[in-house]
Amino acid sequence: MDFLPLIRELARSYQAFESFSGSHVRSFGLTPPQFDLIATLGNQPPMTCKELGQKTLITKGTLTGILDRLEEKGLISRCVNSEDARSQRVTLTETGNLLFKQVFPKHGQFLSRAFDQLSKNEMDQLTHSLKRLREAIEKTN
Repeated sequence: MDFLPLIRELARSYQAFESFSGSHVRSFGLTPPQFDLIATLGNQPPMTCKELGQKTLITKGTLTGILDRLEEKGLISRCVNSEDARSQRVTLTETGNLLFKQVFPKHGQFLSRAFDQLSKNEMDQLTHSLKRLREAIEKTN
């Protein structure tokens, strides 16, 4: 089981990232999943819940509750999908779009404090290696 150190480091890296990123996101009054949805919807046409689930790491069961809370805050709106009345399209409201334009660049700058410590080549190598790992795992499903 030569892969155990890799799994351990992958999990520790993810936990470190979540802690670093999450604390900053919470300073905006958002949870990390709420920020994920706002960042995904920003500068995009309305999306179905299925599309949001595919573009984020949020499970379908969790997605509804997060959307409910964002709607209560006046940050998103939902309307019937004209292509399929069984689903809804989600979009940022004017307030949500304003929040996106304020927090997304700030959070990107915050994250750059960590990622700027890596060279472009190191980031490319890590991206490639993680993509290969994901593809190997998906291929075995």
